[in-house]
Amino acid sequence: MQRRAFLKLGATVPVLAWGPAWAQAPQSQAPSAFGNLLILVELKGANDGLNTVVPFADPAYAALRPRIGLKRDEVVQLSERAGLHPALAPLLPLWQGRQMAVVEGVGYPDANLSHFRSIEIWETGSNANQFLHDGWLARAFAANPVPRAFLADGIVLGSNEMGPLAGAPRSVALANPDQFQRQAKLIENEKGEDMKKAAKSPALNHILKVETNIIEAAANLNTRREFRTVFPQGPFGNQIRTAAQIAANPAGVAAIRVTLGGFDTHQNQPGAHANLMKQLADGIVALKEALVEIGRWNNTLVMTYSEFGRRPKENQSNGTDHGTAAPQLVFGGQVKGGLYGQPPALGRLDGGGNLPHAVDFRELYATALERWWRIPAQTALGGRFAPLDLIRV
Repeated sequence: MQRRAFLKLGATVPVLAWGPAWAQAPQSQAPSAFGNLLILVELKGANDGLNTVVPFADPAYAALRPRIGLKRDEVVQLSERAGLHPALAPLLPLWQGRQMAVVEGVGYPDANLSHFRSIEIWETGSNANQFLHDGWLARAFAANPVPRAFLADGIVLGSNEMGPLAGAPRSVALANPDQFQRQAKLIENEKGEDMKKAAKSPALNHILKVETNIIEAAANLNTRREFRTVFPQGPFGNQIRTAAQIAANPAGVAAIRVTLGGFDTHQNQPGAHANLMKQLADGIVALKEALVEIGRWNNTLVMTYSEFGRRPKENQSNGTDHGTAAPQLVFGGQVKGGLYGQPPALGRLDGGGNLPHAVDFRELYATALERWWRIPAQTALGGRFAPLDLIRV
């Protein structure tokens, strides 16, 4: 009986993941702590930071990248030394409006160049030699519970990998919203027989509690809102549309994660990277327009992350290999726009030809936790990391 119920749950809900405390999360947290929304944008595969925020004024950049480097007259100039990839030009109004921050040199000590391990470090908030199971947001929510009335603690779009929400109470991987609701309805229809047996089986009783929360989440999930905003076509544009629809849901959610993949540009980088930069820019612009439309731009913080940057020196295949530090982008109506961190130190590469980092990625996380949500960061991050002064509230 227990095995059948477990198999049934696994077979009917492939797009859902939940933390062990889905049904047991404390309910004492004041709703005001999570009135602000956090949207994380994963640039999967390791984005080339030097061709995203281009140090065009540094002669070392041109020397390291004679073929794939971008010229001064090609970039969207942000300052006398740095500019954006030309495909990011749609972001210029956000920059000019001081609602876009560029944090340069983000990384961590003893960087690991394995995709799998480095993204694990970023998403759990661990040290390079530390192995943690729960995501950094999961630990933050465990210490500071999201209101039980919320639709979910966090929602992952476009992927079944929970990332920073791994282990979070009431965290949902929503690969397909309509499919999720159909599957929740199927669970509801099949619960009757198992409810009669639950009292005799603690394990089954726990599964039924989880199922109840699935049904509740589906009942509150409304991703059919129509927007005036025109969203980009394609998988990433669809994620952006769904993120906006979830943000419009009065049931509330604390965090959303979307993913844009394809950044492992070992060969023929220029065309592929330009396409990815265009998708990112168009998606962020549409997200901003949609959030303005529903009155949520001023209480939403959007932040990119990627497992590492690319090596400064181009390779023989017109691409770049695994690197270390890279810039991350932060957007929002309450963001203090500008350049933060330090310019890439192209004259101080390490023995592997990679950049030193200037900002620990956990300082970005501390910014979200302490400055955006006003909750303590030390427990979630396993130590004290100073938040960046890039949020007005």
